[in-house]
Amino acid sequence: MSRNKPNEKSSSDGDRIAKVMARAGLCSRREAERWITAGRVQVNGKMLETPACVVKPGDKVIVDGKPLPTKEPARMWRYNKPLGLVTSHKDPEGRPTVFGALPKTMPRVISIGRLDLNSEGLLLLTNDGELARALELPSTAWSRRYRVRVHGHVDPDKLSGLARGVTVEGVNYGPIEAKFETRTGANAWVSISIREGKNREVRKVMEHIGLTVNRLIRIAYGPFQLGNLPSGEVDEIRPRAMKEQLGNLLP
Repeated sequence: MSRNKPNEKSSSDGDRIAKVMARAGLCSRREAERWITAGRVQVNGKMLETPACVVKPGDKVIVDGKPLPTKEPARMWRYNKPLGLVTSHKDPEGRPTVFGALPKTMPRVISIGRLDLNSEGLLLLTNDGELARALELPSTAWSRRYRVRVHGHVDPDKLSGLARGVTVEGVNYGPIEAKFETRTGANAWVSISIREGKNREVRKVMEHIGLTVNRLIRIAYGPFQLGNLPSGEVDEIRPRAMKEQLGNLLP
């Protein structure tokens, strides 16, 4: 099949193809762009070579030989991620993934933010890629709250100083709320709230002030709480709660 490039259209005529794919729940926008450049997406019979394509209602979009799924209402779930799972649909190293551990009865979902292999706790999931993108944007400014077990001497002044932001190895981190909770032997528990969620932010900042993280549990993402959800369990957030908490962020 030829790999012709469809004509680009102004955004006023429709939506960018990556946005359409994300809204259909296939993947995130970033993944959609990778799928397009890999030759997996057709629009009106023409294979795309670039994500710079706008589609209108009625255009025929084919992904991996199948028609684009009909968009369903946005849904969200809370998941208590256990240790040892990668927040990815496929892992090049063959490690178990969050999505492989989810119940088979769930639709295809993507994560809102990530938790690394050795982190646990609240991971929000959704069937709507555009909603995930909106909730991850810095402009949304949702806090991510953690309970963190650290090894080392906890200096309250250093913790409070993080409220001014900190630079670690050339990376600037915004204000961080950090408070000492309790000590158990050589370890201590610290509560931490961040709003940026940069890669391994909590671990890197704690190491910067002389503390080693040996357990990290996310207990809240914005208004959504981990609560008493057991490890490895998933619970759908009711539409009414979504509407109350998300408002105009909903599609």
